[in-house]
Amino acid sequence: MNVTDGHLNGEGAEQNSLGSLRRLLPWARPHKKAITVMIVAACGALIAQSLVPLVIGWVVDGPIRHHDTAQLWPLAGMALVFGLAEAVLFFIRRYAMAGSALAVETDLRRDVFAHLQRLPVAFHDQWPSGQLLSRLTTDLSTVRRFIGFAFVFLIANTVTILVVLALLLQLEPLLGLCVLIAITPLAVMTRRFELRYRGEARRAQDLTGDLATEVEESALGVRVIKSYGRRPQMLAAFTRGAQTLRSAELAKVSTLARFWGVLEGHPQLLLAGVTCGGVLATVHGALSLGQLVAFLTLYLRLVWPIITLGWLLALTQETASASQRIFEVLDTDPSITDPAVPGPARIERADVRFENVRFHFPDATSDVLRGIDLAIEDGETMALVGATGSGKTALTALVPRLFDVTGGRLLIGGVDVRVLPLAVVRNHVATAFEEATLFSASVRENLTMGRPGITDADVTDAVDVARAAFVYELPHGLDTRVGEQGLALSGGQRQRLALARALLGRPRVLVLDDPLSALDVHTEELVERGLRRVLGSTTALLVAHRPSTALLADRVALLRDGRIAAVGTHRELLAGVPRYRELLAQESELSPSSPGGTR
Repeated sequence: MNVTDGHLNGEGAEQNSLGSLRRLLPWARPHKKAITVMIVAACGALIAQSLVPLVIGWVVDGPIRHHDTAQLWPLAGMALVFGLAEAVLFFIRRYAMAGSALAVETDLRRDVFAHLQRLPVAFHDQWPSGQLLSRLTTDLSTVRRFIGFAFVFLIANTVTILVVLALLLQLEPLLGLCVLIAITPLAVMTRRFELRYRGEARRAQDLTGDLATEVEESALGVRVIKSYGRRPQMLAAFTRGAQTLRSAELAKVSTLARFWGVLEGHPQLLLAGVTCGGVLATVHGALSLGQLVAFLTLYLRLVWPIITLGWLLALTQETASASQRIFEVLDTDPSITDPAVPGPARIERADVRFENVRFHFPDATSDVLRGIDLAIEDGETMALVGATGSGKTALTALVPRLFDVTGGRLLIGGVDVRVLPLAVVRNHVATAFEEATLFSASVRENLTMGRPGITDADVTDAVDVARAAFVYELPHGLDTRVGEQGLALSGGQRQRLALARALLGRPRVLVLDDPLSALDVHTEELVERGLRRVLGSTTALLVAHRPSTALLADRVALLRDGRIAAVGTHRELLAGVPRYRELLAQESELSPSSPGGTR
């Protein structure tokens, strides 16, 4: 997937920005009480802070002007009350923020991850993992900061600006009106800033995702990088990506700096004019000295909300962009879902039938499978043999509904798999892939995958069949953590654990996509002995590249160019199908003493 262009222009950018933020409301509503408390507390604190200048003005016009210290104490008490109110309200805001913002982030993170799990394999094949990772981490943290701070203070600062302007107009209407007119051009500047900054923020976020992908790929492929001596090349590629991200971030900083410069400079120039006007008004008796002090102090209270407007709007635009990136994932509809009218909750038979099955990968221009007709009877083992690219893996992926057929039907127990609930299909069908994937967890957790009803006896039996007894020799036995991707284990050990995981619980249908490719001949023979015992009580479809694996099957299907070219026993195909002999000969010399020649 290419990074999305973040530049939006004109009205579309504003609508897109507001629309992205509005879509966060369903996650905010359960916490609306805490969010309301945050907003009210922040507004109250800032208003209490804004009333202090009036008290100062009263002090100047009262106790100071009349040299009457008796009047000082009530005013000092009032100022103390405002100060304490500000402190308490700010504490309440921080306390409410800690709960509500983190709760929204947690709920949103959970729902995005759950949605990712529902999306089909085709989606994950197309999206770089770093892009998904950055959305689940960096972008969600940006949303949390917006809800807990920027959103609250955008409202609170707006309320403060309105209250202060009202107080300024009340103290000196003409000067207050001048202040109001003078800050109006900032609205035009704000609009232009938002449009520019949004596109720059989106580009930086997408580049962050790209860089995360590079880091992840380098970490997972460190053995290849080191063995080929490509560390300098990988570092150079990463440096180029980091420099591109740096340029994007600097563009953001440059835009924000220019806008912030205007927000800093404009009020200071206006302060000079207000001061001159206020002094003249005081000299001519239109303002008292206390009112002048109050006016100027109030105006200074107006400066900070205006200055912080730039940073708050920047965070708002980053959040809008982050929300858009998150909803790019959430808006992707799962293409493989439970049927609207669910079929039976249990499969009575375990026969598997392909009826004129056609299949092509998303965005592909031609079919990988071109009219497959194949029947595997209940309890039968069918081996699948074919050259690289003939469609073996695609065919096996259809059985557990990792992909759906694009033509024809696939039936299990006489029922179309698209009619069966996904939970039923995945509970009855187990798969072991050639590329064994393990998780950063214990051996036991990798084997059971949290499935209920799995006993220690089941684990022991599966480990025995897969000849994976090496797990008991690990430092902590089954409780030993295998590390990310299980790279602390050899390829053959990972494959045997993946096979044991598939065998656990004795599934009704077993799909094995060449799960023994990384095993040596001696270990493969031991595993095959265990498999013969299991295959007698389950329906199995296994991809075979070696004669010894094909011998495990009751029948063999030869797949060629996406079609079934021949079906028969291993001996029948070996005797009557030259192409079958050629394929197996690529893996094993078919001499009279070899397994292929003796059976």
